[in-house]
Amino acid sequence: MESAALLGAGLLAGFVDSIAGGGGLITLPALLWAGMPPSLALGTNKLQASFGATVACFRYMRGGLIQRPGLILGLALSFAFAALGGYWVTRVDARRLGPFIPLVLLAVGIYTWLKPELGRETRPPRMPMAAFAGLFGVALGFYDGSFGPGTGSFWMTACVLCRGMDFAAAAGFTKVMNLASNLGALAIFAWAGEVDYANGLLMAAGQLVGASLGSGVVLRRGAAFVRPMFLTIVFALVLRLILSHWIRR
Repeated sequence: MESAALLGAGLLAGFVDSIAGGGGLITLPALLWAGMPPSLALGTNKLQASFGATVACFRYMRGGLIQRPGLILGLALSFAFAALGGYWVTRVDARRLGPFIPLVLLAVGIYTWLKPELGRETRPPRMPMAAFAGLFGVALGFYDGSFGPGTGSFWMTACVLCRGMDFAAAAGFTKVMNLASNLGALAIFAWAGEVDYANGLLMAAGQLVGASLGSGVVLRRGAAFVRPMFLTIVFALVLRLILSHWIRR
């Protein structure tokens, strides 16, 4: 029963995450439900998520959704600073960040909801790619390695607002950056012995299927489909974080 639940959680998370981020809404509670301590659940989550991100990246790259300029810089910084964030979280309690994240995500969701034209089509960029990749590679790489909830949503918002991408292109670019930060953090969690490989690989099998299906939907239906999924995931993540960090206290 537990194995089937983890496999199913991986499949559903891979589908959702490849479209609009937020797969951790499904996988982290599943890993905690399986009895893992938080640090082991975080490390195992990075392992299984890396498989889904890899599949989605390949599909988005073949579909032409990933913008190449600045990609290497963003990848390198996301990987390095996620590793730094993962190291930091093994030394301190990153949950202190918890109460502030829902407020930021809520602002992102409300702003996107009030701007129905946002992300529907490509617009002129407001920030040079090198500066964009440098700033968000450092900030969101570190955040993903140390804490993580909403990283994909933050990346997609940054892509739409700062680089003028539509939501479909933002999903592609976001998934590449997510893969880099997942691998950077995973390296540290593995070094610290905080990865359950058996359950992580079980969930990864579901991720492979879910991510392939989800990225295929994005390639077929485009930005008009991604936008409502993005809003749904953002508001669901806000609700989950409020329940976790405020009400249950």
